[in-house]
Amino acid sequence: MSSPLPSSPAAPSVLDLAPVVPVVVVDDLADAVPLARALVAGGLPAIEVTLRTPVAVDAIRAIAGEVPGAVVGAGTVITPDQVGEVVAAGARFLVSPGWTDVLLDAMRSSGVPFLPGVSTTSEVVALLERGVREMKFFPAEAAGGTAYLKALAAPLPQARFCPTGGIGPGSAPDYLALPNVGCVGGSWMLPKDAVAGRDWGRVEALAREAAALSAGATSR
Repeated sequence: MSSPLPSSPAAPSVLDLAPVVPVVVVDDLADAVPLARALVAGGLPAIEVTLRTPVAVDAIRAIAGEVPGAVVGAGTVITPDQVGEVVAAGARFLVSPGWTDVLLDAMRSSGVPFLPGVSTTSEVVALLERGVREMKFFPAEAAGGTAYLKALAAPLPQARFCPTGGIGPGSAPDYLALPNVGCVGGSWMLPKDAVAGRDWGRVEALAREAAALSAGATSR
């Protein structure tokens, strides 16, 4: 069984499990378990499986049941129905590209941690007003990147982010060095040719390199 995300107030949040959360698109269900095992072996236990393919929920279920050490979550969550479906499948956290009051209520009621997506200051303030302090910043590069997040740190220091969207190994350390960034989301450790060729050794090696990025994040 997968390792459940701790829920006690003193336990690490999703943002603190690893410097990078792999954003995974599973096209072939047979790839889900070996891919997740490679990521966990490389030091990236938090795995966001996006709900972009027909097998995504089954992939979450398989990873939750068969990959020890994995903390599998669901990404691209945009409806309340999806919230219930993925939590039932074993998702330990939820990630959305954006949020509405209806979706936020469903995620809050799910009983698992969640990262609602934001891209503007007003959205951040609105979530803080609702008691939410951990968020996804998306699409990170298109929405202003590190300069935008740095500008938010002084007036809104209580907000913490997982920036996702357009981030690679070259830019990830710049994000991780920001005081209001806990981790980044990305898929560079899952090259399409490696996944297509089921080269899980390469995926593990790239995951290990991504996990080591925390060493350069001196201001976290």
